Amino acid sequence: MRNAEVIRQWQILREIESRRAGVTIHDLAALVKVSTRTIRRDLQALQEAGFSIYDEGEENETKRWRLDAQPFRSVQEGLSVSDVAALSLSRSIVDSMSGWPLAGELGAALAKIERALNPRMREFLSTLPQVVTTKSAPHTRRDSSRLIDTTRRLMDAVRDRRVVEMRYFSAQSRRAKAYRVEPYRLALAQGGVYLIAHVPAYEEFRTFAIERIERLSVGEATFRKTRDLPEDVFGSSMGAFSGSPEPIEVEFDASVAPYVAGRVWHDSQKVTELPDGRIRLALDVSNDYALRGWLLSFGASAHVISPPALAATIRRELLDTAKRYET
Repeated sequence: MRNAEVIRQWQILREIESRRAGVTIHDLAALVKVSTRTIRRDLQALQEAGFSIYDEGEENETKRWRLDAQPFRSVQEGLSVSDVAALSLSRSIVDSMSGWPLAGELGAALAKIERALNPRMREFLSTLPQVVTTKSAPHTRRDSSRLIDTTRRLMDAVRDRRVVEMRYFSAQSRRAKAYRVEPYRLALAQGGVYLIAHVPAYEEFRTFAIERIERLSVGEATFRKTRDLPEDVFGSSMGAFSGSPEPIEVEFDASVAPYVAGRVWHDSQKVTELPDGRIRLALDVSNDYALRGWLLSFGASAHVISPPALAATIRRELLDTAKRYET
């Protein structure tokens, strides 16, 4: 499993980096619970990937592996002006990652790169926001210290495959509930951080918003992964949801057709031109809250053709909305 290899190699890299005196192959094998032969392959793969890992000592029993204190010192030499400008402009994206534990590290990395530049280049970069600006997507509240701590602990739990017990507030049921879950992955989506975990009590995978975890406990018990998640865990949804896709067809009025046709809402979309400037958009996505919210945002300019059940749901929502505004 490629994902398991990546997680293991990342854990090995962090362990070597944290040990100033170095670490033996046997220590690494005991840490990640694999054979020494697998560790040797992992070390070779990390070296081929460009990490400055080297060994000291004569025999395999005493040989210690270390990481160069400045493994990325050659990165700056390979950066072009466009590369540095793109990194500088990405600050706004980093700033919006309020619950992501690596947001601070990313900001610090950008600051280090900028400090290494000469004064003229820094002056040039300071003018870029006047030329190009960005707007971050809606994100979680900025009281993020608790979110960062929770996310860091979950990252360790995912990496080490530790069973997690938590108290989670469901926005749908409007109540908190205790869960015992097997954490598979953390995902950044639409300004939020989400945990994708297997819930043994229900024998299914569920998605949990990190900011709604009220209490978290990472246990010593481990679990074995029973399936691989796709790289894009929300690939079948218009938002941060998981579900089986189904064919969706929507007609849009001429007033919004250029806007709808000019954007990629989902990789599955197909646009068909209709008379009078209208278009028909075909999608293969999950019929979830994100899809319904997106359709309702167009108001009377969108008309769901299929499936009929979705059209009926949108109709009820619009009628209920109209009643809210009756005087």
